[in-house]
Amino acid sequence: MATIKIKQVRSTIKKPLRQKRTIKALGFKKLNQVIEKEATPQILGMIRKVNHLVEVVD
Repeated sequence: MATIKIKQVRSTIKKPLRQKRTIKALGFKKLNQVIEKEATPQILGMIRKVNHLVEVVD
């Protein structure tokens, strides 16, 4: 499967607990961190839920 790089660009302060847990489940620990994940349907769904907090990096 293909891999994608994701970067957290916005903070989770004052965001719902569900979004905070999704960011943590993706593996983010701090702002502007870039992680690489497999492009599975589950990961893509998680990215879609917090698309206002992350961006996909080329």
